[in-house]
Amino acid sequence: MSILVTGGAGYIGSHTCVELLNAGYDIIVLDNFSNSNPESLQRVRQITNKSFKIYDVDLLEREKVEMVFEENHVEAVLHFAGLKAVGESVSIPIDYYQNNITGTLVLLEMMARHKVKKIVFSSSATVYGANASVPIIEDSPLGATNPYGSTKLIIEQLLNDVYLSDRSWGIVILRYFNPIGAHISGEIGEDPKGKPNNLMPYITQVAAGKHPRLNIYGKDYPTHDGTGVRDYIHVVDLATGHIKALEKVLSGKGIGAYNLGTGTGISVLDLVHAFEQVTGLNIQYQILDRRPGDSATCFADPKKAREELGWEAIKGIEDMCRDAWRWQSKNPNGYKKVDIVSI
Repeated sequence: MSILVTGGAGYIGSHTCVELLNAGYDIIVLDNFSNSNPESLQRVRQITNKSFKIYDVDLLEREKVEMVFEENHVEAVLHFAGLKAVGESVSIPIDYYQNNITGTLVLLEMMARHKVKKIVFSSSATVYGANASVPIIEDSPLGATNPYGSTKLIIEQLLNDVYLSDRSWGIVILRYFNPIGAHISGEIGEDPKGKPNNLMPYITQVAAGKHPRLNIYGKDYPTHDGTGVRDYIHVVDLATGHIKALEKVLSGKGIGAYNLGTGTGISVLDLVHAFEQVTGLNIQYQILDRRPGDSATCFADPKKAREELGWEAIKGIEDMCRDAWRWQSKNPNGYKKVDIVSI
């Protein structure tokens, strides 16, 4: 029996594949490579010295998705696949609703048809909206402020409805905070297309000379240094959270949502200074006006995940910076282009 990983070639998906394989699971990866590179999966194989099936399939391709379930004995699904850029979602909301929601509907239809009723869903802290009190608990009011967050929130509701209709399902919803860092090998990491949307790859690309300076949006927030505070979590800690979530859905029925964060707020300048201290490099930056919709402070209360999943983030901000820079240094232009190999 195997674990199906949708979007397994992506940043979080590829790191989770490593942890799954190292934990002894057999995996199958389904990805359309629209926002990822198949090279990441070749490197997962190298890191773990294990092989696995790869399907170049889009979740909107119903017949091909069903083929994956017909050709394999799937025990559970880790669902990462989806468009994920907040700013882009504002520009092309129809694409986001079509891809993320319809794709998930197809996946759930095929799971139900083939009696695969175990799923871990990749959600986001964006479902809490911009005004949640910190630290954010899972029972905080929900309310997304952009189409990307709305798709996550709608899928969460969909999963709740699926469970209410059939309580034999096992469902875990994981709400990520701000994943950064890379695998300690430096072989897999975050590989944004074009100018990075996220802070850490922006910092590492400035350090590598790919951009002249870092743009920091806002220095008049009510925080200790005026810059926005977020909960940065090492991507490998995030990946191990999925292993714990998988163990929970495999062991029983029910539905639950869990924050995956460190519970510690780090400001933009804190992260910049930590990166400088770890690497010995100087990061040039400029302060710009706040971006609409950005909150001053956002960090998790991870107590529920610790108590119910037995999971806790263990890597510190120095590890995150060191590993992110190792990835950038070893892969100055990200993954090289390769042909997709489906086996």
